[in-house]
Amino acid sequence: MAKQKSLKVNFIMNAILTMSSFIFPLITFPYVSRILMPSGVGKVNFATSVINYFSMIAQLGIPTYGIRACARVRDDREKLTRTAHELLFINIVMSIISYLGLFIALLTVPRLQSERLLYVIVSFTIILTTIGMEWIYKALEQYTYITVRSLIFKFISVVAMLLLIHSKSDYLLYGAISIFAASASNIFNFINVHKYIGLRPVGNYNVRQHLKPVMIFFSMSVATTVYTNLDTVMLGFMKNDAEVGYYTAAVKIKNILVSIVTSLGTVLLPRASYYIQKGEIDQFKFLSKKALNFVCLLATPLVIYFILYAKQGILLLSGKAYGPAVLPMQLIMFTVLFIGMSNITGIQILVPLGYERIVLYSVISGAITDLVINFILIPELASSGAAIGTLVAEAVVLIVQYFSVRKQIPDLFQSIKYYKIVIAIILASAGSFWVSFLNLHIFITLLLSATLFFAIYGVSLILMKETLVKEIVSQLLEKIMPKKH
Repeated sequence: MAKQKSLKVNFIMNAILTMSSFIFPLITFPYVSRILMPSGVGKVNFATSVINYFSMIAQLGIPTYGIRACARVRDDREKLTRTAHELLFINIVMSIISYLGLFIALLTVPRLQSERLLYVIVSFTIILTTIGMEWIYKALEQYTYITVRSLIFKFISVVAMLLLIHSKSDYLLYGAISIFAASASNIFNFINVHKYIGLRPVGNYNVRQHLKPVMIFFSMSVATTVYTNLDTVMLGFMKNDAEVGYYTAAVKIKNILVSIVTSLGTVLLPRASYYIQKGEIDQFKFLSKKALNFVCLLATPLVIYFILYAKQGILLLSGKAYGPAVLPMQLIMFTVLFIGMSNITGIQILVPLGYERIVLYSVISGAITDLVINFILIPELASSGAAIGTLVAEAVVLIVQYFSVRKQIPDLFQSIKYYKIVIAIILASAGSFWVSFLNLHIFITLLLSATLFFAIYGVSLILMKETLVKEIVSQLLEKIMPKKH
């Protein structure tokens, strides 16, 4: 195997990358939301959710399958080249089919016809994602390159957003700049891919070998995309753009937290697949237990803090016009923990072990749950009903995966010291909640309360000698004060 990248470096780089995908709108959203108002924000996010369905068809599960397939042959340039060519061919064919479906929808669906240009602009994400072949770079663990390249484009986009958007009618520009920030950097992926694979045909292609596993991953992608975008799409059709705008504000912080928590699982997938391929099962199990413990330690305090300070978060992020978003944000916040855990149990454990079908069944169960609850609750509760649907759906996904994972790693969940997390959370909440009663500026309230909350939480875990926290602190101290030899 080529020299392995440090998992710590990979995690940090991928955390920065995934956080930037949400921090970029977090920087601009307070500005944009106040100019475009809920209806303008709702138009763009409704369009984005609709296009995500067509993008799902174009990608066909390759973004996840491609990481595993390329990671397994990354030591052999010719095999890696052949695999990449085969997957890119499938991707291009499906992108063409996807665009045909989109244009038919724009001509026939009344709800979409009035904003055709917006949908065409947002649809550029389909072709840019296809040519980007991000799965190759992730399989080769090139997270530093991916992160630096992406941050440059996002910085340009932040400047463009602040300079160009000045009125309600600028929602088309908002959509275009958002797509530029998220996907335009894939052009550099396409230009630089020759460093890792050959561009000339290598022959002996066998596209058919990928079809069965790709279809399984596609099915997973369908179910996931359906219920992650279902809330927005159903709100748009059953209610209006304003409700979509409220819901967008409600999930904005949640999405940032999910990106932080799931970064670890993303960088571990190629390493986990490698361990399985080489038969290093003990290493694989050790990695999995550590990852799940990390997710619980990180996600739980984030969930509780942002439930306690949801009102301040919404007011700072979006403004007073988005007051109805506070309750949906509180309701949906526990999905951060559920998604973080299922990302480990599903993507890092079950997928490398070859149990994609279990992951598929879990996601289908979640999608059906979300659909049913949305139909029942959205008419009466609007965005709050959509939040409840997503919350229950993510819990169902985790429960289904849990019963399968415990057969593979029986003590996976038992290795977590839950009581230490709970005690630390209670102490942190008690030690910081009084800040919300002070008459301070919203930003100062959040800054002071967060500092107190997470400091008390961290210190409590250190005093209780939580194993992983103790290990992290020891490593930090060694770097700050290295031992003299």
